[in-house]
Amino acid sequence: MSRFEEWLRSAGLDIEVRSRDELCATGRATMTRTQAPALDTFEETAAVAERSPADEASLRVGRRLGIKPLSITREWAARYVEDVRERDPLYVREGLSHPGQLPRLFNWALTHNVVLGPWIHVASKVDHFAAARIGDELTVRAKVTANYERKGHRFVDLDGLVVANATTPIARIAHTAIYRPRAVA
Repeated sequence: MSRFEEWLRSAGLDIEVRSRDELCATGRATMTRTQAPALDTFEETAAVAERSPADEASLRVGRRLGIKPLSITREWAARYVEDVRERDPLYVREGLSHPGQLPRLFNWALTHNVVLGPWIHVASKVDHFAAARIGDELTVRAKVTANYERKGHRFVDLDGLVVANATTPIARIAHTAIYRPRAVA
């Protein structure tokens, strides 16, 4: 293990994004030795054919959510890298899917299963286990772990796995979204 890896494991890296001296986002990166959960820990679920409006019933605790499978093509991966203005050619050169795409799949778990009005992705905690690669087919195995109100907003928490080719856990993601902002309620 390099000195940097040792430092990152013990200290971590805190990240702040500011615009015009205003704090817009924060993040923290650390290295862990978290093991991937067994695939059967999270039930495989497909996206629904007909979506109900997002509410306390359609996003009830325990509900399973999936996505329409996503085949990672070279074009898809390159477009994402361009969209997020990634400058390092590593992802395209090595045939990798950018890891920033993974939380987006949990946004899809919501949009593929319920009809959302205005909504806000609040937070994601991601534990990576393997790299997603060009040619992989990605799915999500998620479940609703909480549905609650705070300061007039309706929140939903998801917990689940991104899986490649129905066999390889890529990441476990704890995901929080406001599915009904107080201004809409």
